[in-house]
Amino acid sequence: MSSSYKHLINVAVQCDVRDPYAMVYDQLVSVVGLPDVVINSTAGNLISLSEKLSPNAWRTITDIVLNSSAYVTLDIWKRPIKAEKGAAFLAITTIYVESGFGFVVLSAAAKSGVETLCESQEAEWGRYSIRLNVIQSGPIKTKGAFSRLDPMFEKSMINRIPTGRLGTPGEIANLAAYLCNDYASWVSGAVIRMDGGEYVSMAGEFNDLKKVTKEQWAMLESMIRSTKGS
Repeated sequence: MSSSYKHLINVAVQCDVRDPYAMVYDQLVSVVGLPDVVINSTAGNLISLSEKLSPNAWRTITDIVLNSSAYVTLDIWKRPIKAEKGAAFLAITTIYVESGFGFVVLSAAAKSGVETLCESQEAEWGRYSIRLNVIQSGPIKTKGAFSRLDPMFEKSMINRIPTGRLGTPGEIANLAAYLCNDYASWVSGAVIRMDGGEYVSMAGEFNDLKKVTKEQWAMLESMIRSTKGS
């Protein structure tokens, strides 16, 4: 182990992220000092028909995803501002924040709020050398997320992605490490999509033409050439 890592301290504090009065921030700061980096990756989702959602379901997902992000951001960043110390904040959201997505309306709405929170606070807090950025993640294969999904659903998901595969936790981690590093000191208020091209593949009106075979293209081109006028 190099000397620069000898004094690292690992501290785990259990808390309910939905509770703004959990008092864990004072405890953490007292042990490890003011943060240089905070990564907010809280997630909660419920795949459901929207007409079957209850107010309790809405409140639960919003508390986990949006409200907890606001509580952490507003409490933690008061401290480096007061101490005149710069820091980096990173939020992990999802690509369907931009377009909306059926059957996951709770997550889409809550994650959209997280992005707006980061962009708004960057406009206000950038002058304090505080950077807030966002990674919009496509599907990342993890045990917790995919153990409950039908294998055919996973195959359908992969078919939408131009790179032909799901992302890995390591790829998200590498981008996160860069955005929180001093090398990215001029990356501020950014929303970076990392999805293997899934979003742009779904967004284009004619993108499904990639399913057309060479023979079908030849037939289509022949039909176009034989058409007179407009």
